[in-house]
Amino acid sequence: MEFENTIGLETHVQLKTKTKMFCSCLLKTGCEPNTNVCPVCLGYPGALPVMNKEAVKLTVMSGMMLGCEINRHATFDRKNYFYPDMAKDYQISENGNPLCIGGGVEITRADGTKKFIRINHIHLEEDAAKINHYATTSGVDFNRGGTPLMEIVSEPDMESADDAILYLTALKEMLVYAGVSDCNLEEGNMRSDVNISIRPKDGQGLPTKADGSIDFSKLGTKVEIKNMNSFSGIHAALVYEAKRQRECMAHSIPLVQETRRWDGEAMETAPMRSKENAHDYRYFPEPDLVPVELSSEQVEEWRKLLPEKPELRRVRMIEEYGIAEYDADVLSRHKANADYFEAAAKGLDKKVAKLLCNLFMSDVMALMNASGKAIGESAMTPAALAALVKMSAAGTINGPTLKELLPEIFEKGGDPEAIVKERGLGAVSDTGALEAFVDQAIAANPGPVQDFKNGKKAAAGFFVGQVMKLSKGKADPKIVGGLVAKKLAAL
Repeated sequence: MEFENTIGLETHVQLKTKTKMFCSCLLKTGCEPNTNVCPVCLGYPGALPVMNKEAVKLTVMSGMMLGCEINRHATFDRKNYFYPDMAKDYQISENGNPLCIGGGVEITRADGTKKFIRINHIHLEEDAAKINHYATTSGVDFNRGGTPLMEIVSEPDMESADDAILYLTALKEMLVYAGVSDCNLEEGNMRSDVNISIRPKDGQGLPTKADGSIDFSKLGTKVEIKNMNSFSGIHAALVYEAKRQRECMAHSIPLVQETRRWDGEAMETAPMRSKENAHDYRYFPEPDLVPVELSSEQVEEWRKLLPEKPELRRVRMIEEYGIAEYDADVLSRHKANADYFEAAAKGLDKKVAKLLCNLFMSDVMALMNASGKAIGESAMTPAALAALVKMSAAGTINGPTLKELLPEIFEKGGDPEAIVKERGLGAVSDTGALEAFVDQAIAANPGPVQDFKNGKKAAAGFFVGQVMKLSKGKADPKIVGGLVAKKLAAL
């Protein structure tokens, strides 16, 4: 029997706030364990939570970026469980009335087909502390405990590991664009648990009830996988688990609803515990917090803070600057790069903007990779890069001079026009002066002249190089090439 996958993701995203969700402790990475803590995030009896408005704002902005409906009356609940990473034995979360409902992202598969991955809801909660395991002991670091955390719960719309990675990539791009999170997987800013089941393939898609909602009773037995801190780990875990479940079915081994962990060294999933249901957590309304009541004016005020969506920006950049679709896609994937490029391209005509794009995509990105610096960390301003490109397009400097100046200005900054004038680096385009250099090069090299006469046309390139040396690199290679060809043809 042939099976198909049903995959859904629960993605946890730490919000970019200065303080924790329910207290004023600062959020800093790299601090000594248990130094950014207080009675609230340590769960001391009688300590009362105070809601972080910025976290509510960033969650609502995330929902708007993802096309969610904003719930203007949201409530918090207590999710009860016993584990060392939650000192008060419950987590403050949103269960019944989350801030954001619906929405989704569109993915484009490798074959060009598109699929819309729906989001069920986004709720806001506090993160748990971090448990560090050592050789014979474990330690709990409460610095992370209480960090504002969004949980983005997708519908089970993904059919493969590739779908899941495309969804996460699109999600990360949108959230980083909105400035709500760094989504740094290495630092744990973005973590995902995946749910996967298999069902006999019928080509009809997800089974639904009469009201159009998903009929989960007709899906396969769901397995949740945890302990994945990279996109590659998520992909590998899904591929393995889909194969494992098919093998179980082939050998009549019953599948059980459970939580499994991903073992990156063994490259396999292993059982952790039976899967909890909502009633296992004994949710009840959080008595120490009032509901979140949002006015339509407040929601609209936050909506105005949203950036242009990446997919819309790509379309506009292609039209406005005349750049290739591939270039627009690469530039727009990182908001800082796109912002920098657009600042430099402002006011340029399409021809010069395309030259700017080519330079950024090749030389500037190479400098960023070599130096390990983001474009905003370089000393080169957008105006300086634009000035370099404009001088090159106008013939004021030639290609070699541009390539020589770019690394220097990237590292040290400066006004390109002033540097060119001060050092006398302007291109030599005076035909009379260049003809004199060509005559000098031909007179000094009779051997290559004879080679050219004998049919070795490549010898012309030698003379172009000689003229460039004589002009100290300031000659325009195109003009020189034309003059060399003309002079040699007349011999």
